[in-house]
Amino acid sequence: MQETKAFNEKRAEIYWWLSSLFAKELTETDIEQYQTPEIRSFLAGLGENETLKPSIDKMTDALNRLNDREDAQLELSADFCDLFLKSDKESALPYASMYIGKSGLLNDEPAKEMASLMAEHSIAVSASLNEPADHIAIELDFLGNLIIRSNELEQEQHLDDALLEQEKFIREMILSWVPQFSTKCQSLDEFGFYAAVASLLVSFLELDCHYLAGE
Repeated sequence: MQETKAFNEKRAEIYWWLSSLFAKELTETDIEQYQTPEIRSFLAGLGENETLKPSIDKMTDALNRLNDREDAQLELSADFCDLFLKSDKESALPYASMYIGKSGLLNDEPAKEMASLMAEHSIAVSASLNEPADHIAIELDFLGNLIIRSNELEQEQHLDDALLEQEKFIREMILSWVPQFSTKCQSLDEFGFYAAVASLLVSFLELDCHYLAGE
């Protein structure tokens, strides 16, 4: 049980990290940190998993090319804005409402459902995430909190039930649309950093579901 809880902490950290990448542009300091041995070691560790390796390789390649990119921070910020902040025709908008149900910004059902889940679990996401509840950064931040909340459980059966609840949330609330979002990122992100992050997200979510289901 303690081993599961220790692994849960790592899972939550990864989801919070991925959430942060979709929440806002990287700063100069952020980019510098991605070139440090600590972060490169973290990425290399993820890349040891065969499922994650292709996305990690692409992400590492993009980070390496950032060293030679003039005005790297400004250019990467422009990539972020072009991908995630323009119109639905020009961008890969990171909202569930754009990909499921009656797609479009007027479709508020996914955001309502997500807000209801947050209220049900009394989980508030980071105040800096000033977005509708169906934004991918909010869904991932919530998932990280849900995982850590399950570590407070003392009985193994309750923890097992919580893990199955996490799998259900991932499959129904995230994997129901994020693969389409990732595909759109691949087609629009010429430099490739955020396309690699989106691809990594899909791979990690699928891998996590297999783990949670005991497969």
